Amino acid sequence: DVQNMYYSARNIFQKKVNFENIVKDAVGKRKLVRAIAYAVGTKTAEEQPFIDALQSTGIETRQKVLAEYDSGQKKADWDVGIAIDAIKMLDMVDVVVLVSGDGDFIPLVEYIQSRGRIMETYSFRETTSSKLLEHVDFYTNLSDNKKRYLISTPSRYQSKRDKNKPHDSDAEDEEDF
Repeated sequence: DVQNMYYSARNIFQKKVNFENIVKDAVGKRKLVRAIAYAVGTKTAEEQPFIDALQSTGIETRQKVLAEYDSGQKKADWDVGIAIDAIKMLDMVDVVVLVSGDGDFIPLVEYIQSRGRIMETYSFRETTSSKLLEHVDFYTNLSDNKKRYLISTPSRYQSKRDKNKPHDSDAEDEEDF
C-alpha cells in the first residue's frame, strides 16, 4: 500500500520509504513468490521515476490514476485490488505480508488466516490501526529501525546545487535517524 506508507513516512519523519529493504527483510530466508506495490499515479506521471526505481528492485507495480471529480473530491483506493490479489495467490503461499497499517484490511487478514495462512504486517506504528495489530500473526514496526527503512530526502536547497561539490553548510543539512 504505497500511499499509506509514503504519507506515513513523509508526515511523521519527513523521509521516504526504503521499500527494497522492507521486501528483503520480509522475505528473509523464505522464497519470494511476488512483491507487488500498489501506487496512485497522477496525470502528469511525476511519480514515474519512483515507479521505475521500485521495478528495478524486482517489485511489481500496479498503478491507478488519481480520479478527480467535479465536486473536487479525489479518489484512488487500492484496498479492493490488494485484497483480490492476495486471495488469488493463497494457493501458492504460506505467508502473506501486508505493508500497510490500514485497518480496512482486517477482513482480508481474517480471511487469509481462515485459510490457514500466516499474516504478517510491516508498517509505522504511529499510523497503524491498533485493531489491525490485534489480528495479524506477526508485526514489524518500521519505526524501530529508521536507518534501514527510511531514506533521507534532500531539501530543496540541496537539490538545486551540485551534490558532488563539498559545501560548508552540508553538515547542517545532514540528519541522523
